[in-house]
Amino acid sequence: MGLFGFPLLLIPFAIYNIVAFLMPGVSWSAPILHVNLASGGEWTMSPGEMLVALATLMLFFETLKATRVGIRTVVDHALSLLLFVGMLIEFILVRQAASSTFFLLLVVSIIDVLGGFAVTLRSAQRDVTIDPTQISPGG
Repeated sequence: MGLFGFPLLLIPFAIYNIVAFLMPGVSWSAPILHVNLASGGEWTMSPGEMLVALATLMLFFETLKATRVGIRTVVDHALSLLLFVGMLIEFILVRQAASSTFFLLLVVSIIDVLGGFAVTLRSAQRDVTIDPTQISPGG
């Protein structure tokens, strides 16, 4: 219950900023994980790909959170929107954010915002009931 009202995508965003500002020599695209597959191929992952995978996992949980209706959901959506706006501003104005990894985090964030609003509106639409006996004739 404690995670409601907290945008989970803040976690990969914070990780990106910690690495980008405190460890400036780290490459987001240098392979750090190599796995030999049964097919004979080699699968590699970079820090950027791992971070985007984490953000995608967080997006799944954000979508689950969006199915609840209530004031906490509204607060959660507002915070997700603020996070997206902050990320967009950082992407445009901050040199360390000018990477494909950050751009993909930005895309995940806007999907969270738009998807969250869509899921919540769809859920709220089902909760609205109109009693035809309560409608007065003529307005």
